[in-house]
Amino acid sequence: MAPESGPAGLPAPTEVLEAARAELAATERALADIRRVRADRVDDDEHDPEGSPLSAEWARLDGLHRAAARRVAAAEAAVAHAASGRYGICQRCGGPIAAGRLEALPAAVRCVRCA
Repeated sequence: MAPESGPAGLPAPTEVLEAARAELAATERALADIRRVRADRVDDDEHDPEGSPLSAEWARLDGLHRAAARRVAAAEAAVAHAASGRYGICQRCGGPIAAGRLEALPAAVRCVRCA
């Protein structure tokens, strides 16, 4: 079972996974909204002087969605790593993962040297 909290009071991997999944769901909703707006339009929004074009917003949201999907995958790996009782221990060399690295990347399963 995953620990209730991470080392030195850092969030548990399950909390990181929950947050990553929420972010992924939010980007999916935003992309669905853009799809609905784009479906109703046949004009060229690239030359619209009012605000950013839908294609630019789509590209921005798509990038956020892809990044969120990568964070979900990394958090899932961290949860599996934690379930084996090895959260905070490098998957590759077996050494400790520095608290600063876990603070910056709570889903890290490798130390800086092995990353």
